[in-house]
Amino acid sequence: MIIDYLSGAHRYALLGERFKKAFEYLGQTDFGTVGTGRYEIDGDTVFAMVNEYDTVDPSGEKMESHKTHIDVQYMVEGAERVGHDFLLEQQPCQAYDPETDFMLFPGSPAFFSHFSKGMFAIFFPEDLHMPNIMTDKPAPVKKVVIKIKVA
Repeated sequence: MIIDYLSGAHRYALLGERFKKAFEYLGQTDFGTVGTGRYEIDGDTVFAMVNEYDTVDPSGEKMESHKTHIDVQYMVEGAERVGHDFLLEQQPCQAYDPETDFMLFPGSPAFFSHFSKGMFAIFFPEDLHMPNIMTDKPAPVKKVVIKIKVA
């Protein structure tokens, strides 16, 4: 897992061409004019999902993980807390679905980070994460999740 501001994204070009394309998209797109939905960056290997939602209380939430994609989650507007943990020997409470590349895990995250406008996190398949958590009370957020297919 990596947490940084978009202004520091140049440090991660060494992760490969797909990351370079993802960060170029984030840096060059005016998300004030982009609506919610899915946007292709490089076919099915790099694509963005623009989301708008209200943050929630963590009590009913579970941690998630993916097998075939890496998440780059970028905060466009608003703020949220994101729980995260290492995927070690935990067993999923919702089995992996290859169609959605998604599985859920019970328990509370070991760590929480505060994400505000201009910040991003990279979650690799071995990183459990619980996004969308309110800071003080539910509040609106606009966030871009770029999915990068694992090579």
